[in-house]
Amino acid sequence: MRMMKCVVFVVVLTFLQSRTRGDAEVSCVFMESCILPCSFKAGEDLVLHWFQVTSRIIPVHSFYNNQDQFTHQSNSFRGRTSLFKDQISRGNASLRLTVVKVQDEGRYMCYTGTDTGTGRSFINLKVYAPVRKVDIQQVEHRITCSSEGIYPKPELTWSTSSQSSVTLQNKPTVQQTEQQLYSISSSLIVSGTDLDYSCTVSTPTNKRRATWSQPTSINGSATETTIPCTSSNTPLTGLIWRFNHSHIILNQTGTDSTVSEEWRQQVESVSESGSLTLKDLSSDQEGIYTCELSDAEETYVTNTFLRIERSPGDVEK
Repeated sequence: MRMMKCVVFVVVLTFLQSRTRGDAEVSCVFMESCILPCSFKAGEDLVLHWFQVTSRIIPVHSFYNNQDQFTHQSNSFRGRTSLFKDQISRGNASLRLTVVKVQDEGRYMCYTGTDTGTGRSFINLKVYAPVRKVDIQQVEHRITCSSEGIYPKPELTWSTSSQSSVTLQNKPTVQQTEQQLYSISSSLIVSGTDLDYSCTVSTPTNKRRATWSQPTSINGSATETTIPCTSSNTPLTGLIWRFNHSHIILNQTGTDSTVSEEWRQQVESVSESGSLTLKDLSSDQEGIYTCELSDAEETYVTNTFLRIERSPGDVEK
């Protein structure tokens, strides 16, 4: 206990004296693992302490007497820290932190002491939860764009397909969860012009965009009809087909594809570009088909109104 208190005093004093020094910076992904680097001149009788330095000194991980010491470890780090034991003898005091939280963000100090001397280094840990998906949907004359599970606080901007690239000013709604992650949403009233609308959600680390296209109409056969989808020049990461904006027909992630029970008799195939081929259609399947196609950077939403034409020999099912 006495040694621990002495080390804490040294850490506090060092911190106050070194606030203006450049710290190393590490970026960590929310809920993933992260490594905080620290090295020292190898020697005997190693005493190693990791601290989070906020308005107070928070013990993160300690190692001395050739073993981990968890007596003083903060409960917020319990079960989430480890060292590279096989590399300690070579001067590696790096800390592995798992299930990274937003609350982990901040300044850390690595203190090492051996028979050859002491050392200390500082790490600034930045946490980010990237924008993974942007949803864009139409309900009547309103288009809504939203995204969630983001950190730090994101920004949302609208633009149109007009050559003037007009940016639409519309203040988004931003909320924060108990995990300190952000969700953001914004809505626009669609005008009568033939414009495509794009919504971009961005943070300092990444951004994603969703584009909504004005509906088009096609005439299809009850026997077999192919509904096109906006193509992407990069590999697809996801594909969702909906009927009348709410009923999911098909959900595809990578090579895994799931067709809803309600549509199994109608779905014939899906092309590599996302186009949907249907068969044995009735008047019940006339309506708006929405293709939501995603690649690594963008989501494309295409709406198509399908009108089914019947030949004299077709029988309504």
